Amino acid sequence: MAEDVAREAMEFDVLIVGGGPAGLAAAIRLKQCAPDASVCLVEKGSEIGAHILSGAVLEPRALDELIPDWRDDPPALATPAAEDAFMFLTATKAYKLPTPPQMHNHGNYIVSLGNVCRWLGAKAEALGVEIYPGFAASETLIEDGQVKGVVAGVMGIEKGGEKGPNYQPGMELRATYTVFAEGCRGSLTKQLMARYNLRDGVAPQTYAIGMKELWEIPKENHKPGLIWHSTGWPMQSDTYGGSWLYMLGENMVSIGFVIGLDYPNPWLAPFEEFQRFKTHPAVRKMLEGGKRIAYGARALNEGGFQAIPKLVVPGGMLVGDTAGFLNVPKIKGTHTSMKSGMVAAEAIATALAGEARPPVLESYPAALRESWVWSELQSVRNIRPAFAKFGLWGGLVNAALDTYVFRGKAPWTMTHHEDHASLRKAADAPRIEYPKPDGVVSFDKLSSVFLANTNHEEDQPAHLKLRDPKEWGPVNWETYRSPESRYCPAGVYEAVGAEAGNGEGPMRLVINAQNCVHCKTCDIKDPGQNIDWCTPEGGGGPNYIGGM
Repeated sequence: MAEDVAREAMEFDVLIVGGGPAGLAAAIRLKQCAPDASVCLVEKGSEIGAHILSGAVLEPRALDELIPDWRDDPPALATPAAEDAFMFLTATKAYKLPTPPQMHNHGNYIVSLGNVCRWLGAKAEALGVEIYPGFAASETLIEDGQVKGVVAGVMGIEKGGEKGPNYQPGMELRATYTVFAEGCRGSLTKQLMARYNLRDGVAPQTYAIGMKELWEIPKENHKPGLIWHSTGWPMQSDTYGGSWLYMLGENMVSIGFVIGLDYPNPWLAPFEEFQRFKTHPAVRKMLEGGKRIAYGARALNEGGFQAIPKLVVPGGMLVGDTAGFLNVPKIKGTHTSMKSGMVAAEAIATALAGEARPPVLESYPAALRESWVWSELQSVRNIRPAFAKFGLWGGLVNAALDTYVFRGKAPWTMTHHEDHASLRKAADAPRIEYPKPDGVVSFDKLSSVFLANTNHEEDQPAHLKLRDPKEWGPVNWETYRSPESRYCPAGVYEAVGAEAGNGEGPMRLVINAQNCVHCKTCDIKDPGQNIDWCTPEGGGGPNYIGGM
């Protein structure tokens, strides 16, 4: 709801919300196509790249189109891919499987995506893009049904909701076109989805949580360019998940674990599964003697082609992972996200020149459907949902058939179900006992959150809210035994009370919002859809170091 307060306003031709690969690619392409256009980009992180988390192997297709000579001045920590390994894990063994064609990485690069974004940000600024980091967009300006921009930079609201002595009402950033590039489960995009019914007629989006650590390992364990993936243990066959280890730079390794958020067991704890994965003999031997130097977590869109929403609203458009362009079988989305931003920028540039026939709200989706993004995602559309439908082994068989027999052209399209609806009741699911962290390769949540450098201004309203606090007891506790205390990878949620054995009196939920790493998992997986993630003050959240 718009706040009745006087704000300063700035006017631009184009406003971009989000400083990830899609938003930055859109900004650069806009200035390449329309040098005189005024372009502003706002980013909620303290700097460009601060909130960027990805175990990233970059397919350079979009970057080659955007900046053809980029190899002459590459981002830091860009390591050419050298060797692929795809493993199936049991509890004690690792078996090498044939690497699926989608996962071949010849010609790709292992990168720090945060560094790539910092590098792209410098390129954008050199072209004249105005970039404002630490500026959280908290409200979309909509007038007569038309998106007119956003409100960004609201600060100084105290914990009780009152305006403090340092209150700043923020600024209205107005534009002819607003590009939403917020990344997975963007808070403003979520509101646009509901207001404009952007998901009507498409499959529900499905998500995963990805957790990542950056390690410095002994030189003798380091193979520059190694790209190592696994499936199998520690996941049960009814849960989609897998790992990566990417070796980049000087003795650095990015290690991560991904779990589909359609998992059914409310006792499952993704963070603990990640820590347990690292104790596998094949993984431990690569890490031992090394030092963990960073940690982070982020939700990922996994719905693919059939879950792409309507991409435009009056005055605005969706690009990148906020719309869901991740290629799940390829385990890559940077190239598709960047390309979507570039296509949107080209449509806007044509419209600003007065040459748009048809108008931009039709030309962007039409041009994207004609691009390689559309055909690439369409060809792999049935691989991820088959794992949900048939489990691990059925999913692998389907992937082989889809790839080698149908070649991505099967005469059917599988759909998805909403992740929050997949949980079984706690009483009907087996409890999972996790080993204690050993402090060598496995660790606890709080020491991990410390390595995310996360920070929020303490005297502000919690940016994680229960829409109806009365629902937590009968739904989350009584039915599911507080799954948020397990699926959150940062220790934000704690069930406290006599029944939980860690307090007195009735059960209640404690929300430690200062721990939040902005993964958005709670907004997605809460069984009653009762948790709402919104932006905190600008600059709040994780501050991922350059190697992330």
